[in-house]
Formats: sequence, C-alpha cells, structure tokens
Amino acid sequence: MNSRRRFALVAMSALAALVSAGCAKREPPSGGPPDLEPPRVISSFPDSGAAGVPRDAHLSLTFSEGMEPRSTGDAVALAPRVEIRQRRWSGRTLTVVLAEPLKVPQTYTLFLGSGATDRHGNRIENGRTLVFSTADSFPRGVIAGEVEARGFTAGGIYLWCYSGERKPDSTARDFDALGVTDVNGHFRVAGLPVPARYRVWAFADLNYNRSFEPLIDVLAPVDTVFDLTEAHPQASSIHVVVVNPRAPGRVRGAVLDSLADTLGVVRVTAAARSDSTRTLLFDVDSGRLFDLLLAPGTWRIRAFRDLDKSRSWQSALEPASDMLEVVVPPAGDVVGVKLMLKRPPGRAEHP
Repeated sequence: MNSRRRFALVAMSALAALVSAGCAKREPPSGGPPDLEPPRVISSFPDSGAAGVPRDAHLSLTFSEGMEPRSTGDAVALAPRVEIRQRRWSGRTLTVVLAEPLKVPQTYTLFLGSGATDRHGNRIENGRTLVFSTADSFPRGVIAGEVEARGFTAGGIYLWCYSGERKPDSTARDFDALGVTDVNGHFRVAGLPVPARYRVWAFADLNYNRSFEPLIDVLAPVDTVFDLTEAHPQASSIHVVVVNPRAPGRVRGAVLDSLADTLGVVRVTAAARSDSTRTLLFDVDSGRLFDLLLAPGTWRIRAFRDLDKSRSWQSALEPASDMLEVVVPPAGDVVGVKLMLKRPPGRAEHP
C-alpha cells in the first residue's frame, strides 16, 4: 500500500471516529447531584435528659453523613467546661474523651456549634445541645422561650445560663448551662438544679468560633432574673429581643412632586452626619417611593430631580426637597418619610 492510500485510510478512520463521538448520547457528569443537604445529629450517648451518667463516660455523637473531622471536632465543647483530651472518629461517629472525670452531682451540656460541616462544606443547622447529669435524677429546672433576633437570623443563638451573681468572663465559656435556638428562635435550657437564681445572656456567634468577639458577635443580657424553686421549677414563654448593633436599618417613604416636571430622574441622597464625605445615592421607583438601607446613625437625606442625569444635585438648577435629618436605629425601620420637591429660588420652571 503506497503512502498516499495509507494517509487517506487514516484520515477516513479519524473522521468516522469524530462523527461517532458527535452522535453519541451525552451523559450527565459522573458523581451524581451536588450535596446541599445540611448534616444532622441522629443519635448520641448519653441521650439528652439522661441521669446517672458515669463519671468516666466517653461522650459520642453520630451524624447523618460523613463529617469534616477538624471543623466538627473543634465545634464540640462541654459546659461547665471540661478539657477534651481526644476526639476520635469511627465512620460517622465522633467520640469525645475527657481529660478528667465528670463531677457528681452535676448537670452537663455537650454542645455542637454551627461551625461543624460535612465533607462537602454544608454547615449543621443551628448547632445541637445534649444535656445530661451525673446525679441519680435529672434536675427539674427549665428556662424556655424564644429569641426575636433583629439584624441577624434567629437560629443557632446560644443562651448562656449562670447561677447566682455570676456573669460572662473574658473566655466566654464559663457558663453553668447552655441552650441553642432552633430555626424559629425557640430555646430550652434544661437540667437546672433548683432552688436557685439564674441569669441568662444571648450570644450570637456570627463568625462560628464559639468565642465572643465584640467587633463581630452579639452578646446581650436578658433583663429578667429567674428564681426557680421546688414549687415552680420552670420559667417558660420567655421573650428575648436581641439587636445586632451593627445591622443596617431601613428608611422608607415617598417623594412628593407637584411641579409637573417630566425630565430627568428623581433621586434621593443620604449623607452621614458623622462623615459628610460618606454620601449614598438612590433612585426612587415609578411611584416615587424609596426604600433606603443605611448603617446605624444619623443621616441627612434629600430628594432632587436629576435633570441632566449627572447623579449629583445642581442646587441652582434642579428642584430638590429640604434636607431632612433621620436617626436610623440598628436593624430599625423608619417609615412614612416624606420629601417635597421645590424649585430653586428664582426659577419658575425647569430649563
């Protein structure tokens, strides 16, 4: 076979392979759909509410799927605080080995923070608490209710409980008991010895490291002091409002315009009183309504008709409202603001 015929046969074979590949059925990428389901704790030792737990017990949590060992292990702690000597994994089960025996009688809370993730990076929802006691019977004291969170989500907020006159120290992990809110903000701190007096702090761990950082997290005391007695061991239906002091607030209102102008665009400016260079610009909607999201503080707002669409107010030419000073509370909602457009002095109509 000469070289020219050999080249032709090779070329035809290559073309046939390309056609076959193009006509082949395209399959979805292997490996199945991505895992977006958050992991869950499906069992534990001991069970929550258990009494008579041995002092040398090894505590364990079993998850619904494979977990990322480091983030999950770091998210586990015990209150009152006991040092964890080792975290052992066997499949989907994490076993916690303590550095010292548990005390008797004592109620403990093993808690799993929301920093725990599965092997695909999905965080566990709202954390989890496991309450047990080394006493012969489980203590009857309970503090329960709901947290109304403003400026952040209500799920996964910790309720730190302290007996007597104690309060959080710099480590932020010295509480006597602990609760965690569910996705709707409901919480239940159980296993509290009675009679006793308790104080509660709500802690939103916004960076998931279980340690209070004032510039990031939220820590707020609950005003009520709870006196639990043998006759009345439970305090329920507690409503706690927690505000993120750094959360922006809303300013809503309308621009009133009786000038019958149709040129340009109606806009609203907002300038921070504490920093006049910090100015924001917003467009109003077709109904001349505005909805501004502003950092907490005092703002000076003004509406104007941007005739030349330069995105800045030409005070000698363009209609504008008087400046209005508005105090925006953290996570607040200022409503019903009205800004009336007026012509600049000496101008009867727009150019």
